[in-house]
Amino acid sequence: MTTPTDTSVLLLRLAGPLQSWGENSKFNRRETRTEPTKSGVIGLLAAALGLERGADLNALTELDIGVRTDQPGTLLRDFHTVSDYRGQPLKQSGVNAKGSQKPTTPAKYTHVTQRYYLQDAVFLVGLAGISETIKELAAAMKRPVFPPALGRRSCVPTQPILAGTPDTELMVALSSHPWQASEAARRDYLRGTEPAFVHLPVTIDDPAGDGTRQDVPVSFGLHDRQYQQRRVRHTTVQIPTGFPEPDAENAGSGTPPVGHDPFSLLNW
Repeated sequence: MTTPTDTSVLLLRLAGPLQSWGENSKFNRRETRTEPTKSGVIGLLAAALGLERGADLNALTELDIGVRTDQPGTLLRDFHTVSDYRGQPLKQSGVNAKGSQKPTTPAKYTHVTQRYYLQDAVFLVGLAGISETIKELAAAMKRPVFPPALGRRSCVPTQPILAGTPDTELMVALSSHPWQASEAARRDYLRGTEPAFVHLPVTIDDPAGDGTRQDVPVSFGLHDRQYQQRRVRHTTVQIPTGFPEPDAENAGSGTPPVGHDPFSLLNW
């Protein structure tokens, strides 16, 4: 176990048009969790370090992880129709005695696969560990060997991922870092009650937690992918929004709060 004096936190801002964090997916149905998985984040870090598939992941899996949902986004369902360009029947997943895939019976010429994504989501991910390891990962995120991706290779981030390396505890880092929501999400929030704080959900590693995740990678090998279980705890943190508190004198009077312009979307 490391002590607070020799640990720090790697903060990552994961934002992009699309993200997908699968935990239990089949070939024809690729689902996504509502927040980044530990395996997905470790895969991102492994790519930045330039690790090959099958590399030892112990130094990364030992990091404690916490995920703060700053902007949940919305779910997108996509589908693909698969067929053989030669007009031949599709193959089965099983193989014959010679190791060749058998054709479908009866013959099947098209197949639909479904994929799910998160649109316009923003997460703040913290990974706590030995300071030397955190510094190495921060340097890799600045100059990644392989391009970073948000769960799948096609899901690229919109801006630099590295958000800082504070020398503090994981929960403190997730509780003190500024709100990372987009300007559009902030405007939507501003049209509401205008509180000075926003309450954001957090999922964090906790051996005594009442939740579980089957997303700790043992190996990313193409023919030997293995995952272990971890326990997590769900909580919330209160983050300043930067908006003023509602005017107490106007509260309940029907008068719009100070700073609220109902015609702002019309550019008047």
